[in-house]
Amino acid sequence: MTAITCNPTPLESGDRMSREEFHRRYRERPDIKKAELVEGVVYVASPVRLNQHGRPHALIIGWLSTYLIAHSGPEVADNSTIIFDDGNEFQPDAILFRIGPNASATIGEDDYLHGPPELVVEVAGSSLAYDLHDKKRAYERHGVAEYVVWEIEGNTVRWFRLEGGKYREVAPDADGIVESAQFPGLRLDVPAILAGDRQRVAAAIR
Repeated sequence: MTAITCNPTPLESGDRMSREEFHRRYRERPDIKKAELVEGVVYVASPVRLNQHGRPHALIIGWLSTYLIAHSGPEVADNSTIIFDDGNEFQPDAILFRIGPNASATIGEDDYLHGPPELVVEVAGSSLAYDLHDKKRAYERHGVAEYVVWEIEGNTVRWFRLEGGKYREVAPDADGIVESAQFPGLRLDVPAILAGDRQRVAAAIR
């Protein structure tokens, strides 16, 4: 008996397609753990390195989760799909968002987030080229109020705030702290998180 070989649906970085086509192909590829459509272009993530992504990602999730212990209402999510328009379907590293009548995003019947969450965080190693360019422009255009990018190679954190429809970069204060305009009390001790000091990161939150 001749074996029948099923070829997997192709989905490769650099492909251009509609969001509907991208979503269909992505769902047919359980072997691909993370792929995004940014301004109509496919980006398939490379294997995740520990120090380049895994540890910083865990620190960000810990920071946001610590905030939720004392602040009811917002929700945090890790690597969850966000659908914006026909050319953009993202899977950001972390998001903090509200649920309810005053929220800027909604959870659809498909269990995906539709529209802009209030705050998005990306850990940018190999993804830096599009995290700070095409993806940043898409977040800006769709109204993500705050966008935080941890640049691994430069060991810096950049915090962007939407003002008048455009992102303005917010510098830390004299103590190295940046506070969210969307979530009062969500304060990030930038030197502490860059040093991996969880205690200081947690202590900065009010």
